[in-house]
This record gives sequence, structure tokens and C-alpha cells, in this order.
Amino acid sequence: MLKPKLNVGSFVIAASIGALITITPAKAEDASATAAYKDIQATLGSVPDMFKTLPDVAIAGAWAEIKGVQLNPKTALDGKTKELMGLAVASQIPCQYCIYFHTEAAKLNGASDEEIKETIAMAAIVRHWSTILNGSQVDLATFKKQTDDVFAAVKAKSQ
Repeated sequence: MLKPKLNVGSFVIAASIGALITITPAKAEDASATAAYKDIQATLGSVPDMFKTLPDVAIAGAWAEIKGVQLNPKTALDGKTKELMGLAVASQIPCQYCIYFHTEAAKLNGASDEEIKETIAMAAIVRHWSTILNGSQVDLATFKKQTDDVFAAVKAKSQ
């Protein structure tokens, strides 16, 4: 059986390639994390601890998602609607952090106390009927047909 001969040069090249593969992405991740933290600071006035719980490799993507959808005024939904939706979902999860955040963000975006109450009531109604429909194993195709019929009748009445 032949044994491969390893020389010092081969070892140095292999070690260098391994080091580049290991170290280079870390520097890129650190740079993107640093840039994200700077942008969070510039946008929000501080970097809340919730962002610091993420590993550096995740912070740029997480911030891009929040900034690109939730904080973006040029999306199909306005800020108030997005935050009320966030509150509805948070109420169902339930997440006390999210409920607090989205309630305050909804208010900041112009939501009234009545709109906040109605959002929570709608979340409760949807959950209630979801429980009934799923628990009763209502046939989905029949449900869709009946829903379409109801909307067609409502539309016909309104014209």
C-alpha cells in the first residue's frame, strides 16, 4: 500500500486555504453586522437588545426584512395597517413582547384605541371560527363554494 507523501509546502497551502475559508466569511459577516447595527442606530436612535440576541450572521438579514417591509412606507400596506396586523397575530401567538410593541407602533402610526380593540376582537373571532371549522372537519371545498356564493349574493345586492 502506497502512503501519500506530505511535505511542509503542501501542509502550508492546505492550512492557508482552510484559514481563508474559515476567516474570510467571518470578516464579511462582521462587516455586514456592523453596517446593520449602524443603520439600526441611525434609523431607531438606538439598537434595542432584541437585535443583539441574534448572531452576527443573522443581523443584516433580519434588519433588511424589518426595514424592507415593516418600516417601509412604500409598500402596499400603510404603517398603521401593518402594525394592527402584527397586533392581531401577536394576540394569537400569544407574545407579550410583540403585543406591547405592535400596540405602541400602531398608536405611533395613528391607530385609535377603538381600532386596537377591534383588531384584537377580529383576531379572536377568526380564532374562534377556525377552531369550530377545523374541529368540526368542515369540508373545505364545500366551504369555499358556499363562501363564493355568499360573496356573489352580497355583490349582486350592492349593484
